[in-house]
Amino acid sequence: MPQQEFVPEHYVSVVEDGSANVALESSDLDSPFRFTFEPIRPGLFRTTFSSKTHPLPPHPSAPRPAVDLGGLHVRCESTTSQKKIVVGDITATIDWTGCPLVSLSLHGQEKSIHADLPFRSYVMDSTGISHYTKYKRGTLHVGLGEKAAPMNLSNRHFILSATDSFGYDIYRTDPLYKNIPLLINATPEGCVAMFSTSHTRGTYSIGSEMDGAWGHYKVYRQDFGGLEEYLLIGKTIQDIVKLYADLVGYPRLVPRWAFGYIAGGMKYSTLDEPRACDALLEFAEKLKKYDIPCSAFQLSSGYTIAETEPKTRNVFTWNRHRFPNPEEFVAKYNAEGIRIIANVKPYLISNHPEYPNLVSKRALFTDPRTQKSAVARLWSAGGGTSSEGGHIDFTSKAGFQWWYDGIIGLRKCGIEGIWNDNNEYTVPHDDWQCALDEVHQGLLEEHGNNIGQWGRSLQTELMGKSSYDALISLEPDIRPFVLTRSATAGTMRYAASSWAGDNVTSWDSMKGTNSLSLNAGMSLLQCYGHDIGGFEGPQPGPELLLRWIQLGIHSPRFAINCFKTDENDNTIGGVIEPWMYPEIIPHIRNAIKRRYELIPYIYSLMLDSHLKARPPQRWTGDGYELDPEVWTPKVMAGETQYWLGDTLLVGGVYEPGETIADVYLPKADEGVDDEGFFNLNEPHQYFSPGQWVKIESMWTNSIPLLARVGGAIPIGKDVQTRAPGDHRHKSFNVSEDDYRAVEIFPPQGASTSIFTNTWFEDDGISANPAISSFKVEYSSTNTNIRVRVVGHADNKYKPIWNDIYIILPVGEARPVNTSNGGQLLSKCCDAYSRAIFKISVDQE
Repeated sequence: MPQQEFVPEHYVSVVEDGSANVALESSDLDSPFRFTFEPIRPGLFRTTFSSKTHPLPPHPSAPRPAVDLGGLHVRCESTTSQKKIVVGDITATIDWTGCPLVSLSLHGQEKSIHADLPFRSYVMDSTGISHYTKYKRGTLHVGLGEKAAPMNLSNRHFILSATDSFGYDIYRTDPLYKNIPLLINATPEGCVAMFSTSHTRGTYSIGSEMDGAWGHYKVYRQDFGGLEEYLLIGKTIQDIVKLYADLVGYPRLVPRWAFGYIAGGMKYSTLDEPRACDALLEFAEKLKKYDIPCSAFQLSSGYTIAETEPKTRNVFTWNRHRFPNPEEFVAKYNAEGIRIIANVKPYLISNHPEYPNLVSKRALFTDPRTQKSAVARLWSAGGGTSSEGGHIDFTSKAGFQWWYDGIIGLRKCGIEGIWNDNNEYTVPHDDWQCALDEVHQGLLEEHGNNIGQWGRSLQTELMGKSSYDALISLEPDIRPFVLTRSATAGTMRYAASSWAGDNVTSWDSMKGTNSLSLNAGMSLLQCYGHDIGGFEGPQPGPELLLRWIQLGIHSPRFAINCFKTDENDNTIGGVIEPWMYPEIIPHIRNAIKRRYELIPYIYSLMLDSHLKARPPQRWTGDGYELDPEVWTPKVMAGETQYWLGDTLLVGGVYEPGETIADVYLPKADEGVDDEGFFNLNEPHQYFSPGQWVKIESMWTNSIPLLARVGGAIPIGKDVQTRAPGDHRHKSFNVSEDDYRAVEIFPPQGASTSIFTNTWFEDDGISANPAISSFKVEYSSTNTNIRVRVVGHADNKYKPIWNDIYIILPVGEARPVNTSNGGQLLSKCCDAYSRAIFKISVDQE
C-alpha cells in the first residue's frame, strides 16, 4: 500500500481514574483516533487504535473475550499522562506524553519484555495502520502461521496474505497459504506475542527494516481499517500458545482414522482410460498386494472435470465416464477400509452448469466498475492454465447455502472428509464488493462492503464454516473432518487439519518442512503435515523418497499426494507410489507399519493438543528453555530436528549419500531429573544431555531417532485398526484395536527417579467423547525394572484392550517386576530382540 504515515500525538484520557483500563482520544485530526488498553486475562491484554475513518475489524478472527482476571488483584498508579497497571507478575505501563507507548515487564526483570517504538508507535497509514515496536536482536521470533524456512523469523520481511503457491521454494517464497498475524518473540527470560484480529492483507517487518533515526524495530502494517491487537505474555512459548488458544479456540478433535497413511495423486482421478474409478480400485488392490496399510485417499478434483470441452473443473459435479456410479465407488473404497477425502474448490468457471444461477443470485462478488458479477482468471485444468469465472462469496446467503448443500451431497455419497482446496482467495481488486447479507446495516455504513476492508481471508474462514456446518448437520455426534489448505486464526475453529500445500521434490524441501511444521504448531495448526516426496517437481529418487517417508511418519499428518506436471501433458501428471522402486518396498512397508504402531502415541498427542493446545511437533528448546544452546542460531533455525511429544527426539538426514547426522540433546533445568537419551538406532547407546552427538543412520534403516530416558511411547498394532466407536464401515482389512504396548526407556543402572508418563484414549470418532487417561510409572535398580500401569479413577471410556505389554529397549536384559500389586503375566521377545513383558492394568 502507499505509505502515508501520520502519528497522532496529542491524547487525553477519557476514562475514569479508578479504572484498570486506558482509553485515550487524540485531537490531531478532524476524525480523532481512539486508543485503548485493557487487561483481559492473566497474561492477556487487548489494545485498539481506531477512528471513524479507520474502524476496528468488522469480523475479527477472534471474538472479544469476557474479562476474567482469575481473582488477581489489579493495582494501578496514574498521572496525567501515564498509567501503570500491575496484574499478577506482569506490569504494564502506558505513557501518552506523546503518542501512546505500551511497555510490559515480568516481575523481577529490569528490562521490559515488550515496548512500543517512541514517537512512532501507533500510526495512521493511508487506508490502514502501522504499529511499530522495539526489536530485540539475537532473539527468536516464531509464528505467523506458515512462513518459509528457517523457523526463526528474525531479520526478515513477510507479506500477510495467502496465495496459490504451486511449486514454491520452501526457503524463499512469500506469501504461502496461511494468513495468521500472530508473532511470538521468545527469549530465555520470557515470551511475548502480538496478535491482530484483522483478515485484511498486510506486512510484517521483523527487524529487516533499518533506519538510524529509529533504531531497531519491528513493524506490523495493515492495509485497511483500525487495529485490534492482543498482547500475550508468558514464561515459555507454550504459555503463549495456551493463551492464544483461550482467545481463538482450541484445535478441533480429529478422527483417529486420519492419522494413518493418507494416499493421493492427481493422476488417478484424471484418467479416462483406464477409467479413474478402475485405476483407483487397482491402487487399493496393490496396497493389499504389497501389505501396506492405508486409511484414506485424497480424491483430487479430476472427478469434477467436465466430460466434454472445455474440460474444466466444475465443483460438486461428477465426471460420469470416470465415475459412472460415485456411490458404488465410494462404498467399495469404504469396504477396503479406506475413507475418501474429496477435493472442493470455492469458485466456478464460467461454463459451470450452475454459474448463471449463482450469478443471478449474487452469490459471487460484484465488480463496482460494471455492477456485474466480478470475473477473475481461475485455475481450470492443467498446471499453469486458467479460465474466466468467479469466486463464491460466502457472505452471500445464496453462496453459503449453495456450498452447504454441495457438501451435504458429497457426504450422502459416502465421502467422509472434505478437502477445502484453492481457498486462498487471490482476488485481484480490493474494491470488489461482498454481499454481506447477514450483516447489520450499521456495520455496513461504518465499514462499507469491499473485500479489501473485510479481508479476503474472511472468505477462507466462512468456507470452512459452511463445510463444517454441513457435515455436522447430517451427523452431529460424529466429529467432522475438514482439511484446509489456506487458513486464518478463525478457520481452525471449523477445520481439523491442514498441510503446507504444493511443495517441490528436493532435499532442501524435505529439510525445510520441519521449520514450517514448527511455526504452524505454534500458530495452532497442530494436525499439520506435508506432501511426502514433494507435490510438484521431478520424481524423488529411492533414497530421497525413503528418507522423506521415514521423517513423515513422525509428524501429526502423514500423506503422500502429488501432481507431477509434464511438459508434454500438464493435465494428468505423475504420481508417487510406495511400490515405485521395488528395491525399497520392504523398507517403505516397514516405515508405514511403524507409523501405524505409533498411532496411539500420536493420537494421544492430538488429544492433548485439543485439551491443552500443546503441539505434537515441538522445537528442540521446548521444556529446555534454560539450556543456553537452544538459543543458538543453529537450534533456533528449527531445520534438522524436533520433538514428537516429549519422548521422541527426531533428527534427519538431508543430503544424498549421507549416513551421519548431528543432533543436539538438550539439557533440562537444574533440579529436574535428566538421565539423558537412548539411541533407537544401532549401536543403541546412551548419551548424556547437553551435547551435540553424531548419529549414524543408514538410509535403508532409519533416520536419527532418540528417546528421552524416562519417557514412554504407547504402541498399537502395525496394521490399520478400527476406532472403537466407529461402527459405520465394516472392512476385512481393518483389525480391532485390542492391543496396547508401551515402549519405556529406563536408565542404564540404578536411579532414584520414578518416571511417570500419561497418555490419552477415546473412541476415536465421537464429537463429544469421554477421554480417558492412563499412566505408566517405572523405576530401575541395577538388577530390575519396576513398572506399573494405572487407569485414572474417573475414566469413563473403556478400551477394548485389557492388559499392557511393556517393551524394553534393545539390549536391556533386566527383568520387569510389577509394583503395587500389578500382575506380571508373561514374557517374550520381538523381531528386534527386545524383551516384552505382559502386565495387568491397575485402577486408581
